[in-house]
Amino acid sequence: MSYESAKAQFADWGVDTEAALSRLATIPISMHCWQGDDVVGFEPKSGTSGGGIQATGNHPGRARTPAELRADLDFAYSMIPGSHRLNLHAIYMDTDETPGRDEIEFRHFTPWVDWAREAGIGLDFNPTFFAHEKADDNLTLSHPDKGIRDFWVEHGCRSREIAAEMGKALGSPAVNNVWVPDGYKDTPIDRMAARARLEASLDDMFSEPLNAAHMLDAVESKLFGIGVEACTVGSHEFYLGYAIRKRTLLCLDMGHFHPTENIADKLSACALSLGDILLHVSRPMRWDSDHVILLNDDIQAMANELVSADLLGRTHIGLDFFDATISRTAAWVIGTRNMQKALLRALLLPLDRLKQAETALDFSTRFMLTEELKDMPYGAVWQEFCARMERPEGMALIKDLEDYQASVAGRG
Repeated sequence: MSYESAKAQFADWGVDTEAALSRLATIPISMHCWQGDDVVGFEPKSGTSGGGIQATGNHPGRARTPAELRADLDFAYSMIPGSHRLNLHAIYMDTDETPGRDEIEFRHFTPWVDWAREAGIGLDFNPTFFAHEKADDNLTLSHPDKGIRDFWVEHGCRSREIAAEMGKALGSPAVNNVWVPDGYKDTPIDRMAARARLEASLDDMFSEPLNAAHMLDAVESKLFGIGVEACTVGSHEFYLGYAIRKRTLLCLDMGHFHPTENIADKLSACALSLGDILLHVSRPMRWDSDHVILLNDDIQAMANELVSADLLGRTHIGLDFFDATISRTAAWVIGTRNMQKALLRALLLPLDRLKQAETALDFSTRFMLTEELKDMPYGAVWQEFCARMERPEGMALIKDLEDYQASVAGRG
């Protein structure tokens, strides 16, 4: 079907496809650097990965240097419509120096800033509280040893400063997201003490006010992880309360909840008490397995909620998956485009008509509308979006992805 035919069909439902395309073009998605190298980073490792962080598979082509990773990212962005962002972890510094985590500075990341400025890409940031000898107990900011807590507080403080410098340099605030792996393999006796230590450490870390025009603080919960099956100190309830009290962003990661919980349902509930929200979009297979996202019901429901609840202006969309069994660049491209496709479908809903039926308790009409809408020609509108952005789709996209993978497959 041609775009003009699809446009007319949506118009019959009271939907303006031009408005949807214009809105979609303004929504940035923060792609995550760690898909490109299996969460390895570019610093000498002194501890285990910890916290359930593990990429499985050995597909050829893993980026081994910052230059290779940036080349892979350049290709990926060239396949994705729109203007987006990159989410960096602290272990992805680009420097000949070997600073400790408590010694990192903005200068260790300036090549990333120079690259982002040239590419017109915004940056986000994350302190790295795993893959270090001081995290091998799966305790960092909540560790009983004050010296270890102080080490990680300093790392977090420096990460905030780095993120603020990035945001200032690029003219777009960097979201600095804090996730820690802290927890216990078996049932703890004193959860309160651990959570009080975590709260105090976070307070210390966030104590210096930084310009929100340059940096936004976020905190991220988790249900459990490998080695912390019995108790996660930074649970959803802990961070929800903390974010409300301290006015930080709350990060909702799609893999960090019980498999039957749905992030779409949490968005409006949390938004009533929060300012901005951060999303980490992934696909849990059994739990937090971080598979590449599909255009499935969970992703669509989340996109629908963002549009229906008018939360797009308050939500920072980031991706968080890592799969080493497939082409890493293809994972970036297909995953990001799937997020965009879900947003486009949400923007093409006749929301006024759907909400009117729901408010009138006319659930029969709501049911009929939502089911018949599934047959609408979304693909033709997506193809038009790609064409306007000069991005390939269909078989042309697949060929480009395969050709690039073949060009990097020889990396040792």
